[in-house]
Amino acid sequence: MPDPARPFTVQLREGVALSGEESGPTEAGPAVPAGEEIGAGAAGTSPPVVLLHGLTATRRYVVMGSSALARAGWRVIAYDARGHGRSGAAADPRDYGYQRLAQDLAGVLDARGVDRALLAGASMGAHTAVRFALDHPERVAALAIVTPAFEVKPNPFARAAELERWDALARGLREGGVEGFVAAYQLASVPERWRATVEAVLRQRLSAHEHPLAVADALEAVPRSRPFDRLNQLAQIAVPTLVVGSRDDADPGHPLAVAERYAEAIPGARLLVEEPGHSPLAWQGGRLSRAIAGLADRMRV
Repeated sequence: MPDPARPFTVQLREGVALSGEESGPTEAGPAVPAGEEIGAGAAGTSPPVVLLHGLTATRRYVVMGSSALARAGWRVIAYDARGHGRSGAAADPRDYGYQRLAQDLAGVLDARGVDRALLAGASMGAHTAVRFALDHPERVAALAIVTPAFEVKPNPFARAAELERWDALARGLREGGVEGFVAAYQLASVPERWRATVEAVLRQRLSAHEHPLAVADALEAVPRSRPFDRLNQLAQIAVPTLVVGSRDDADPGHPLAVAERYAEAIPGARLLVEEPGHSPLAWQGGRLSRAIAGLADRMRV
């Protein structure tokens, strides 16, 4: 059994306190032989894995609570984004854009003494990792981009409809709490075979926040922010990269076509998608952890 997670708090300069935890060894590099459990690289040389969650989620919901990476000897750092989970809210309700989220990531790395890391992010966390990789390529050893959804949309009507959906979720959360958010989510649009799972996860995630009104602020601000301006900017990423997509029948909010475009734009990126009819890899913490560990073994150190 791995040691219990070690909690930490990072106090940012503008007053926001980020809540996080570390697991696995206290120093970079796996502590088990290569090939044991889910795989490991050269002991004492590998950067840690940093987990970045999605909008309305918490640090638990990147690898769904799996401890497989820590058990395999990887140092794992996870934290709640500003306004989420146990982290503090921004003073300005608009201060949740990707530039700020990337700056928060830099603050966490600095506070934990990390020069370079494998960044594994889901949805909002994936876009944060991409923004950080474009701003600070020297600090990124590898990228796991899980269910990206952001794309530059030239159609203003499609963009307006997308923002209205996010605003409706924010209103639902502000006015009705978890129940209001779930009602605004329109579960009837989710295929019946996945509906109960999606509803259960929504309720769990939304109940985990100490500042739900800050999450509502983020629901309005994050979708209005851009992690990059042009898809071809992703060609600047020059580290081992894994893109994990989900098929649209289970996860239409993260279109598979977007994941495919990211994988095509990033040189040498590998695309990983579940088999047709199966639940998304992003919902399977153990399998996703194994995929991240495989990427970690490829890191240039």
